[in-house]
Amino acid sequence: MSKALLVIDVQNEYFTGKLPIFNRDASLKNILKAIEYANTNGIKVILIKHIIPSPEAPVFAVHSYGAEIKQEVAEQPHNLIIEKHLPGSFTGTPLEEWLRSNQIDTLTICGYMTHMCCDTTSRQAVHLGFKVEFLSDATGTLDLSNKAGTIDANTLHETILIVQASRFADVLTTEAWCQL
Repeated sequence: MSKALLVIDVQNEYFTGKLPIFNRDASLKNILKAIEYANTNGIKVILIKHIIPSPEAPVFAVHSYGAEIKQEVAEQPHNLIIEKHLPGSFTGTPLEEWLRSNQIDTLTICGYMTHMCCDTTSRQAVHLGFKVEFLSDATGTLDLSNKAGTIDANTLHETILIVQASRFADVLTTEAWCQL
């Protein structure tokens, strides 16, 4: 079994922009711990970056500070950076081809947002035949309110973890993952 750590959308937008992640300092600490563990143990590290092609986009605008990968993450050794334009990390990207050419069969997901890009990528991975691990304390989301209702970040995060564990992924803490 060969693993890759997908570090999804750990970008400035979630730290200094319009999309403040709940509990971001704790999740960032665990993301960095997962990256360090992966690099020490021969696990490939892939940084994924969400970009909206328009420079006028309200978030993740191409060439904007908000779209940049958080410096502490970008400075870590990694094997590949993938840019995406939709929530799923496989849609319109070379991710699947790269994983298959490197004989990766297990993906470990960390990053942002739990309910959107992390969840979508996990589901896509399962549909493509990959085994998925989802790091509960190295992912995060935000309070969400729209015409369907309102949910706080903690409840949304826990709900997605429960759904992921019910069918899609082995949900683990970073500490437990580092003990595998």
